[in-house]
Amino acid sequence: MKLKAAIIDLYNNEPNEGMRCIQDLLKEADKRFENTNLDYKIYETRYKDEIPNIDYDIFISSGGPGDPFEGLGSSWENKYFNLLDNIWSINQSKSNRKKYLFFICHSFQMMVRYFELGKVVERESRSFGIVPVFKTKEGEKDQILGGLGNPFLAADFRNYQAIQPNRERFEELGAELLCIEDHHAHDANLERAMMAIKISDEIFASQFHPEADPASMNYHFKQPNKQQEVIEEYGEEKLKIMLDRLETPENITLTRNTVIPNFLNKAINELGES
Repeated sequence: MKLKAAIIDLYNNEPNEGMRCIQDLLKEADKRFENTNLDYKIYETRYKDEIPNIDYDIFISSGGPGDPFEGLGSSWENKYFNLLDNIWSINQSKSNRKKYLFFICHSFQMMVRYFELGKVVERESRSFGIVPVFKTKEGEKDQILGGLGNPFLAADFRNYQAIQPNRERFEELGAELLCIEDHHAHDANLERAMMAIKISDEIFASQFHPEADPASMNYHFKQPNKQQEVIEEYGEEKLKIMLDRLETPENITLTRNTVIPNFLNKAINELGES
């Protein structure tokens, strides 16, 4: 069976480890299924205004820097949302072969905007590091998150957040809120952001970076300039916590080896049955 995956690159030409990690996960999935040939192509959507057509079976939309409203009215954002229109329309028809889609971080925030699932706002302070993520009751039953504890640790880098779930819209779409962020230690009254959403059986989104591996975390935290940024913004204690969590890489490795692999396994198995 031949399958095609499209990686939608929203990093806007910024150096990152996320694209390598996503490609590694697709290559590993290709090796897991002996009778499946899974090819992929990268589309630099924010930087070069590239967008995949609807012919792909699996779409992974990456993280990226900056404001999720930055592209408002731009050519690339219009094309991006048109693609989501087409994927959603195809998946609503029982006669069509389903399309599978995973949103990560920046894409998660754009997804919340597109589906009107909540309010996307700037955070009071940046989330930066390896953080605990808490499952909801629905998340504890979800197969994509199966094998992860509650809470589990994940990489999280963002200046924005999605809050105030639109319960009516969730119900209308049949979507489920699967994960929320940790309590805010400095202010218990602050809202806890949405961290993972299952929009449908074929569409999954995470605010955290499930693709991150120990090498990508070392890239962020072992550089002296990055460490100085953390100290200046969060203090030395926060840096110590981050570095301590890097000393037990199995925590983030479990998340990396669970979420997107489970999503890809589900997609490939179900596409093979269609």
